[in-house]
Amino acid sequence: MVDFAFLDSGTGGIPYLQRLLEKKPDASCIYAGDTANFPYGEKTHEQIVKCVFEIAKKIIEKFNPKVFIVACNTMSVNALDVLREVFPATQFVGTVPAIKLASSVSKKRKIGLLATQSTVDNPYNVDLKNHFASDCELVLRADPDLISFIEHESFTATKEESIKAVMPAINFFYENGCDTIILGCTHFLNLAELFQEAADNVSGGTLKIVDSREGVTNRALSIFDSLNQNAADSKSEHEQKKSRLYVTGLSKAKDQNEYDVICNRYHLEWGGII
Repeated sequence: MVDFAFLDSGTGGIPYLQRLLEKKPDASCIYAGDTANFPYGEKTHEQIVKCVFEIAKKIIEKFNPKVFIVACNTMSVNALDVLREVFPATQFVGTVPAIKLASSVSKKRKIGLLATQSTVDNPYNVDLKNHFASDCELVLRADPDLISFIEHESFTATKEESIKAVMPAINFFYENGCDTIILGCTHFLNLAELFQEAADNVSGGTLKIVDSREGVTNRALSIFDSLNQNAADSKSEHEQKKSRLYVTGLSKAKDQNEYDVICNRYHLEWGGII
């Protein structure tokens, strides 16, 4: 058993793991990236549900996590309800675009959502907007090229290369009058600071970048604490010295080197193919 399991379509959701460990450094965690089925953003709803179910089943059977964080907006908006129905004994936390947070930040009441095509097209965004940001205009942008860059290039790219990759999205939202941009795909979180730096350069500091890391992390920790009322019960039966990174496949020969870089950067242990 582990305390927390994280599932994403690739390595994009690692910042969620990083934030949780900042708040609870003694937690035992595993992170699984479904790299064999990456990218998710161009898949149909049925394809996403099938992929997510298969990898989630493996994670639950192998690690029996106390809290299971679906660290991917596309996975969450398409498959979270199915996971909760099929695995009722597992505590799931999903990630959705931080529209509520963006609404609290925006002064111009015009917010941008940068995400996968699947997330952009999902009607769940309309529900979130109507509930939390009914007086805001929501500008949408799907950016599969940027997601691919982050998954396959960014961890070994230079800062200049990464800034160049994010600039089309920054310029798009700025030119459309937005003053707040939601990073609606977890992959973007790996470059969150660069997004804000690029936005500051373009807008003079008036364009803000927001994401759902804080909300998701707090929700996961709240559920975990409710499951562990006694301090003696708060540690897993099989304590891990390091959190582990697993993937479902290596798509390119250089992937192993990139995962070694990621493990070193985020102090993870390489778990291999799950």
